[in-house]
Amino acid sequence: MSSLTEKDRPVVQLLLNTGTCPRCILRFCCVGSQMLYRHPHEDLMKDLQELLKNSQEREDRVCLDVADPPCKRIRLEHREEGADDLNHNGAIPQLPSAGDGNAAMESSAGNVCNVCLGILQEFCEADFVKKVCQKVNSADYQFTSFVFSVSLPPQLSVRERAAWLGVKQQMRNLGLPLPKDDIVQLKEAYKWIIHPQLSEELGVPADGKSLFEVSVVFAHPETDEECHFLATACPDCFKPAKNKQSVFTRMAVIKALEKIKEEDFLKHFPCPPSSPKNLCDALEIQCNNGAVFVAGRYNKYSRNLPQTPWIIDGERKLESSVEELISEHLMAEFKADSFNFSSSGREDVDVRTLGNGRPFAIELVNPRRTRFSAEEMRRLQQAINDSSDKIQVRDLQLVTREAIGRMKEGEEEKTKTYSALIWTDKAIQREDIAFLDDIKELKLDQKTPLRVLHRRPLAVRCRLIHTMKSEYIDEHHFRLHLKTQAGTYIKEFVHGDFGRTKPNIGSLLNRTADILELDVESVDVDWPPTLAD
Repeated sequence: MSSLTEKDRPVVQLLLNTGTCPRCILRFCCVGSQMLYRHPHEDLMKDLQELLKNSQEREDRVCLDVADPPCKRIRLEHREEGADDLNHNGAIPQLPSAGDGNAAMESSAGNVCNVCLGILQEFCEADFVKKVCQKVNSADYQFTSFVFSVSLPPQLSVRERAAWLGVKQQMRNLGLPLPKDDIVQLKEAYKWIIHPQLSEELGVPADGKSLFEVSVVFAHPETDEECHFLATACPDCFKPAKNKQSVFTRMAVIKALEKIKEEDFLKHFPCPPSSPKNLCDALEIQCNNGAVFVAGRYNKYSRNLPQTPWIIDGERKLESSVEELISEHLMAEFKADSFNFSSSGREDVDVRTLGNGRPFAIELVNPRRTRFSAEEMRRLQQAINDSSDKIQVRDLQLVTREAIGRMKEGEEEKTKTYSALIWTDKAIQREDIAFLDDIKELKLDQKTPLRVLHRRPLAVRCRLIHTMKSEYIDEHHFRLHLKTQAGTYIKEFVHGDFGRTKPNIGSLLNRTADILELDVESVDVDWPPTLAD
């Protein structure tokens, strides 16, 4: 084992005697060679045994050849580092013999490691890797790479701290430093071992940027018991949470370990840690694909269809919605767990959306299928359009999360064009409404409409009517085409909302006006990109 040297012998001997596995010993000896951790457990044990045996033989030869005590300079150097740790000859206290190490190795070979609780033992073996891969393959995901994550029992942080304090004391006795940052973290070592095995079994590379995640959640039955002293020492670190079964979460334990004094820790927990009663459990093996985003534009031709499900006091009012008519096909094809629908603004249930449609995006959560060709997306679009005469979609395409930001910009920053059918109580002639065509950049003060006050905060919003063009129909009806700032409440601009929108069509015409029909004719957001038919 070329990575270990004579200076590592005290750490190896100490940890072996207390029931630490070979891979954890490598971690505490600050061994950074990934390949070394992948060696079989038995081979690593033999290497450690050989290291201790060779060291003992060298010590025996030195004892025969050198009878004199160390020179004064060496003795003084040791005394400066830790005079209390020297015997009357000025020598370092005798470590357990290699023979003791042999006994420790024989007993620890079948025991659960007192530091990793078996994570770097049984859960690195081929049988467990196959179990993980069987779970992945049975879930039927599409993926070309994977990222592996692991959740460890919280008390591993406690046991690692205890082992580190034990090793630190040993190295201090020898006058050698041991910076904690140099110790290889358990998660890192585990991934060094498991990544190549998973990659070979799954046939794809491990990639830290992959959207497909394979995760293993480990648990241990003694977590609360071993962490309880921290709750007594640092009670403010442990707060009950609704979605947590135990207050001893990983972050809470780490926070407490940062606060507790070293001498208090030593009083309550053995250093190095004692052997555990049980092995860790692989509580869950989970797979998750990063979200896929689909965008397009929709037209709504029905005046009896909400954009999203219309539910009041738990009761559904209408049988379907734009969101559902589109998403049910995407959910089926992408095999996703759930979805989130968003759009550039929204229309009321009785408002149609015509022209080139309204931009929308759907986030498909944890999809099993992620790769679609342009032709497959065209077929999917056609399937949506064939399923209902109430809506149509166009420009259906895969997009990135970042691209959706361009759609959201249009909600407040872009313009929208409407067509409103208006009724007046008093008779009108063409000349009565002609002046509307000459009004440009009309400023409105719109107090939150009464009809949306239950879901929008009370505020006065300044909005612009950029242009208007009237179209006379008869004495009580005319059509008004408007180009407005996004976010303008058109219905309220027509009837005034009991004076909450000023000015309004009623006040401009000096008569009562109401809106009979409203259509969205265009949403001027240049997104998503137009696709060729």
